[in-house]
Amino acid sequence: MKKYLATAIGLVLSSAVFADGDHQGHIMSKSDAKIASEFDLTHAKIIKNAASLTFQAEVTDKLGQTKPKAIGKLGGSEVYSYVWPTNLDSEAVGFEKGQGILALAVTAHPDFDDTPKFDENLDGDKANDGNEWHSHWVVLTKDESCGGGLKVKDIPEGQTPALPATWPGLPIYIDSPGYTPEFVKNEVSVEVPTKDLSFQEDFQFDAVTAVLQVNDSVHNPLLCVTAVNDVASGDLSLPGKVVAKK
Repeated sequence: MKKYLATAIGLVLSSAVFADGDHQGHIMSKSDAKIASEFDLTHAKIIKNAASLTFQAEVTDKLGQTKPKAIGKLGGSEVYSYVWPTNLDSEAVGFEKGQGILALAVTAHPDFDDTPKFDENLDGDKANDGNEWHSHWVVLTKDESCGGGLKVKDIPEGQTPALPATWPGLPIYIDSPGYTPEFVKNEVSVEVPTKDLSFQEDFQFDAVTAVLQVNDSVHNPLLCVTAVNDVASGDLSLPGKVVAKK
């Protein structure tokens, strides 16, 4: 799986051959008994609505029920994620242009909070919500020192690249836009408003379930992809296409 992730950067994407009719543009994935059901992808799609895009992914069973175990510190802590890698340029959501793979991610991690502007658990404290499933835009780049071959791109000390207004202040290419993920049966969905996002709506995508980990030293690479549970396409070829709601 590592080679799929590592070779994804720089891919020249071609038109995907897909199912006709209602599933045109969707990614259908066979269930795999070797993968934990909550991370075993069976279906992924992005639907274009009047004023938003709905990112959706379906798993075999027990969606969202498993989260990382807390270790009581940032260094070495894990992040569980449902991710939609795309072929959109990183500047589409406010990052510097041409920085890597732009992906939407739904994550949970009990040891830190990276959504300082939002109170996901509605307890009046915006700094204790990391264990609640929440959304991010991230930029992924190669790093062979990471178990999965990729990391969330670091921002070197002293550099001030373009960043989204809802960047949470971490020295990596991550955005915390506040889109609330919804879990219905075994499908997770995220509604992404298009009114203030500067990207085309005919991009290609894939879906991945993965584990990330904060570096023990809390330095570059700060956040590595350490394990990949499943890739909807099987090879991270980004065959999915945005389809209009019927």
